[in-house]
Amino acid sequence: MSIHKPNQNITLTRLHEMKSHGEKIACLTAYDASFAAILDQAGMDVILIGDSLGMVVQGEDSTVSVTIEDMIYHSQCVSSAAKQSFVIADMPFMSYTNIDQALANATDLIQLGGAQMVKLEASIRQVSIVQELSDCGIPICAHLGLRPQYIHKLGGYAMQGKDEASANELIESAKSLQAAGADMLLLECVPEALAQKITQQSDIPVIGIGAGTHCDGQILVLHDVLGITQGTTPKFAKNFLADAVDIQSAIAKYVQDVKALAFPAA
Repeated sequence: MSIHKPNQNITLTRLHEMKSHGEKIACLTAYDASFAAILDQAGMDVILIGDSLGMVVQGEDSTVSVTIEDMIYHSQCVSSAAKQSFVIADMPFMSYTNIDQALANATDLIQLGGAQMVKLEASIRQVSIVQELSDCGIPICAHLGLRPQYIHKLGGYAMQGKDEASANELIESAKSLQAAGADMLLLECVPEALAQKITQQSDIPVIGIGAGTHCDGQILVLHDVLGITQGTTPKFAKNFLADAVDIQSAIAKYVQDVKALAFPAA
């Protein structure tokens, strides 16, 4: 059954306007209706149903076990409750290995899951897939830098783009993916100067996580913001619940700090 959400306050057009006006975009992950409603009411611009649910919801060591069925289910939960926020759903590991597979799975996330955009961990090698999805009217967020689905190949979670060659590769990937039709970029764990350069060179919104202060917006995992992550918390995260009276005020403070350039700190 498809989910339709009329009268959205935050649209892709609005997000592009926010970039052009220098208004910061506040984003968080959510995986269920209850938290989606809290984020929505707090004025969150973007809610991402992240495949991070494999770790924070399912208790796995990485995101690679998450299936497209998992993503559709959690997208349905979130999109049913988010009335104003723009909703993005992750394409999970091995769900976009070719154009036909990517098109079928992205279609399901939008038609069945209620997402308004899909995010895929990309490089210049995914340009043809982004092109095809875009040509079919599917909004795309391209995830660059640290790509958690590549964890077994990377061997760990570490900063990307630190040397000149890898930095140039990220810059070229960002340009190529935008030219192919990507509507948004997400940069994870890249040096601040590199993130600033990509943001300045891009006509589309660039959302950062562990990428410094100069991106058009910021995103964190919900559990990190609430200080309930099991195991190691990324050093770029902040527990907003520590100084708040309740979850609602913690989420509202996160939105406020992103908008006021108080988060992330330099």
